[in-house]
Amino acid sequence: MSRPEDTLPPDLHYNDTEARKYTTSSRIQNIQASMTNRALELLDLKTPSLLLDIGCGSGLSGEILSAVPEDEGGPHIWVGMDISASMLDIALQRDVEGDLMLSDIGQGVPFRAGSFDAAISISAIQWLCNAESSEVSSAGRLSRFFGGLYASLKRGGRAVCQFYPKNDEQRGMITGAAIKAGFGAGILEDDPGTKSAKLYLVLTVGGGDIETANGDITGVVKGMDGVDVLDARRKHKEKGRKDVKKGSKAWIFGEERTDGEKRKGG
Repeated sequence: MSRPEDTLPPDLHYNDTEARKYTTSSRIQNIQASMTNRALELLDLKTPSLLLDIGCGSGLSGEILSAVPEDEGGPHIWVGMDISASMLDIALQRDVEGDLMLSDIGQGVPFRAGSFDAAISISAIQWLCNAESSEVSSAGRLSRFFGGLYASLKRGGRAVCQFYPKNDEQRGMITGAAIKAGFGAGILEDDPGTKSAKLYLVLTVGGGDIETANGDITGVVKGMDGVDVLDARRKHKEKGRKDVKKGSKAWIFGEERTDGEKRKGG
């Protein structure tokens, strides 16, 4: 089965017909809700926050952000970005509460530095790996996106991006670009080795609460059941450990932060 990323650019793929089909599918609604709630768990927001929803589509994830109850740290205010005018038109018709922007994330994230407490992205960033012409490189699009996202988040902020890489090369391209931009980064995989496996790129910006964990990305999922940890920062403490068994629910690995993050305050 072909992937939509391999057929057309997202603004053309999600035309009026596809956007409507996507939004009204009960199966997609359930999957989207599950992944959004999982991302919120990883963000672990304690108070109402301002979030950026990257690739917001018709607002399926945004509705969940707006509906988080007070006793769970919500409700949250959100701003959504998407390249599909058809998707955003449906979001307007559905009267979602977030502000909406028609924008190509491969051209950057056009907000003031430190605008957002956190960011979320569901099933969007893998599109950045597809260059639409010989004049545009995937590496350049990824660099502009992660650089802009890093700048737009407050110190101590987090971002969680669920994505579907085509292969290990794309997975490496995406995580490498995030780390190069300055993020502390880790990959969390739910249900590894199954058809329902889901990948979450968990990102942190130096400073704030992250300092309490000494910049350790694994602090983002501290206390979660069924998680095994492989962290580059811990290698010198576990020289005799050759491998880490994947947990039945999820596993995570961290990467060393770049000089860019250290300069920002990690």
